[in-house]
Amino acid sequence: MARQPGKQWKARVVSREPELIGIRERQGHQVGTSFPFLAPDRGLTLVMTADEHLRAVADRPVQRPEEVVGMAAIPAGLTSAEASARLAADGPNELPAARPRGLLRQVWDVLRQPMLLLLLGAGTVNFLLAEPLDGAVLMLFVLVVIGISLVQEHKTENSLAALRELSTPRGTVIRDGRPQSIAGRDVVRGDVLLLSEGDRVPADAVLVEAVNVCVDESALTGESVPVIKTPLRDGVSEDDMGAPGGDGTPWIFSGTLLVKGHGTAVARATGSATELGHIGVALRSIETERTPLQREVDRLVVVLAVAGVATALLVVVVYGLTRGNWLEGLLAGIATAMAMLPEEFPVILTVFLSLGAWRLSRTRVLTRRSAVIETLGSVTVLCVDKTGTLTKNEMTASALIVDGELHDVGAGPLPDQYRSLVESVVLACPVAPFDPMDRALALLGAQFLAGTEHLHPQWLLVREYPLSGSLFALSHVWRDPATHTLTVAAKGAPEAVADLCHLDAHQRVALMGDVQAAAERGLRVLAVAQARFPADQQLPDRQQDFPFEFLGLVGLHDPVRPGVAEAVAECSRAGIRTVMITGDYPGTALAIARDIGLDHAAGCITGPQLDEMGDAELARRVGEVCVFARMVPEQKLRLIRALQANGDVVGMTGDGVNDAPALSSADIGIAMGARGTDVARESAALVITDDDFTSIVGGVRQGRGIFANLRKAMGYAIAVHIPILGMALIPVFLADWPLALLPLQIAFLQLIIDPACSVVFEAEAVDPRTMDVPPRGRSEPLVDRSLLVISVLQGLSALAVVLAVYVWAVSSGRTDDVVRSVTFVTLVLGNLALILVNRSRRLSAVGALRQRRNPTVVWILGGAMALLVVLLSVPVLREAFHLGGLGLVDWAVALLAAVAGVLWFEVWKQRRALPWWRGQRGRRASPGRRGRPTA
Repeated sequence: MARQPGKQWKARVVSREPELIGIRERQGHQVGTSFPFLAPDRGLTLVMTADEHLRAVADRPVQRPEEVVGMAAIPAGLTSAEASARLAADGPNELPAARPRGLLRQVWDVLRQPMLLLLLGAGTVNFLLAEPLDGAVLMLFVLVVIGISLVQEHKTENSLAALRELSTPRGTVIRDGRPQSIAGRDVVRGDVLLLSEGDRVPADAVLVEAVNVCVDESALTGESVPVIKTPLRDGVSEDDMGAPGGDGTPWIFSGTLLVKGHGTAVARATGSATELGHIGVALRSIETERTPLQREVDRLVVVLAVAGVATALLVVVVYGLTRGNWLEGLLAGIATAMAMLPEEFPVILTVFLSLGAWRLSRTRVLTRRSAVIETLGSVTVLCVDKTGTLTKNEMTASALIVDGELHDVGAGPLPDQYRSLVESVVLACPVAPFDPMDRALALLGAQFLAGTEHLHPQWLLVREYPLSGSLFALSHVWRDPATHTLTVAAKGAPEAVADLCHLDAHQRVALMGDVQAAAERGLRVLAVAQARFPADQQLPDRQQDFPFEFLGLVGLHDPVRPGVAEAVAECSRAGIRTVMITGDYPGTALAIARDIGLDHAAGCITGPQLDEMGDAELARRVGEVCVFARMVPEQKLRLIRALQANGDVVGMTGDGVNDAPALSSADIGIAMGARGTDVARESAALVITDDDFTSIVGGVRQGRGIFANLRKAMGYAIAVHIPILGMALIPVFLADWPLALLPLQIAFLQLIIDPACSVVFEAEAVDPRTMDVPPRGRSEPLVDRSLLVISVLQGLSALAVVLAVYVWAVSSGRTDDVVRSVTFVTLVLGNLALILVNRSRRLSAVGALRQRRNPTVVWILGGAMALLVVLLSVPVLREAFHLGGLGLVDWAVALLAAVAGVLWFEVWKQRRALPWWRGQRGRRASPGRRGRPTA
């Protein structure tokens, strides 16, 4: 059926075909390419292209309006050239956003940082002291720090922009006469939108076809009750757009959500021209709430900043009173404040959270809220769907059961007694199947019924009876145009179809025996029934009112994804329980649990059993049971609350509209990116782009690694400030001794500390053993007592050796410049030693260099040493920094002192690695104690 751009073509949409005919990129298939329905065990491939999917719908006979679920004249959509022209004219389909900061604004924001203000103040004081060279060098340092800050900020913004591009909502449109999945920002006026349940509407549009469409417009109207939408009718202008709210209108609006039904619409406004765009200014003013980690760091920075200012004032007063030079005292006070201000802490957190989200995206995990990175390391339970997450969601029909007789689909031709079963199960599927189960059943019919009277391409779909929370079965009513007789085909859960067929107790026992036998083979079991209905009678409101006859069972096989068993074992080692949730039969769920090594000793809880339990009993049972079957989405919320009542930190997967409450309530809501709805994705904190359980576990592993590296960076920042503060402060109280550190030297050290904190530790690879320890406690602070004690001890030991070198240099009669120089070199080398030893709490510094590739370490170490050598070798620079030349003895003393300052920590790490030490620590720890990755 040829379709030309700008022409109208008749299309009748049955079942969920707006979604079905849209071969979506989110399902991993490219539009316009072959879309195979595979049955590898039978060597048969049925290939349908996107156009063939459209023709499967468009070429069916046109029915009378009273016979059709939905019929409309649907535009063929725009051409790519037309869409490009409109995109250029109207701009991207985006809400008004805050203007990006210009270079001058970025520089001003950097200059307002306390460290930069102190450097500017020190430079000004040096000019007042008639030290123009010192002042000029300090101003140069200001420029260098601004440059470093701008580069870091640019890297952060680039990573966030890449994440926004990955997670942008998508829309399915008809372009060049075929369905295409495009980014929401590329939707233009005139695009034909294919919408289905769970989609977010990408533009203001008018519905030209709708089947049971209900839209949540609360974002615009504040009304939480969804409104019913109807297709455009005669007498209503296609170009007009009414106001949001109200039932029975054809207008749908950008940013609203389809919570039910499916339809086709034509975009009328995009971007700032939409209703949502009109309130864009208000949206820009909304501030994101700070995360618990950010609030913790804020408190730490405030405390240290107040202490630093108080100490700096004390230094100014003491220096002025004891030495009589208040301007030099002001310089000493500025140096003390620079040594104590923890300006790295907020930078560390910002960089780690933004780049951490970017690193997670490389493992196919998109982070919608940065706070989730903090929670990943605390997860104790992962609740995951079976189909598509633990399994491939690539189903094949492998067994048929009629009257207790099982036929293996791969064992030759189809016996006659199974033909009615296959015929009815095909009739119970959509015309253009998209769901993997429906595709497998369509392939079954194409394989065995092609060319027979059991396939009915000319029959007309009269009505659908969908699945519901109370009945796991659906029915399709078909009319034979030749005889006008009605045939009803039903498929669903065996117990649901047994209810439809009103089976007696004996028949139910026999049926459930067949189901159990198939389930033990790991098959997903569907029951099939058929009914005849008089053409001259009105169809009943409920499918239970048809006189169904039970036909048999179809067993489908969905293989386990590669790597799932290993991922489940990894979770077990990490102290994380994996809980399987499925709507499938309990026997099938338990068979899959055995295949993947999931703990199933406590059996299985079904949805009806869960409903009968009280909250106390459920909370007790969920601590033991790891398999939940026959579950509906609404029951996930109660399951989450029971787990949380036990103190668990819960990660929950979901993909449907009804999963949204559970995803919002879970500690970490995990939406399926490939098969999930927009509602699910926007309710979740994480989106898994490939729907694979191994990606979820990989995200947890990466999250633990991010938090471990963040702790290393914070620990290093605390440790390195102690010797700097000590050497800036102690000589002030020794009136006859030279100052060891001036603002120039501290600014130089800052050039090493900042990139070491935000680059070196952030780029550290995740420790392979990070999943061999229990989850950390959720309330455990970033800087806990253990980290603080180790960091302070590291800082004090570094201060002790630097101070010892300082005293040695003064006692040996060296000049003030040489004393300052050898002290400064010891401090720089000690700083580099702290970087090396803090890369791992398990490996030695040398072992970490050998086993963990981190190019930034080489750049920081090499750059720092090169700058230090140049600084001490070039007379002009040496004079500017008030340093003196050093001999080999001075270099050797500084190097040995730097190594000695961290040697105890290396010994401590080696001691912790001894088996007897680990055994003692294990005996001291309580059985339920949380842990943390010690990388």
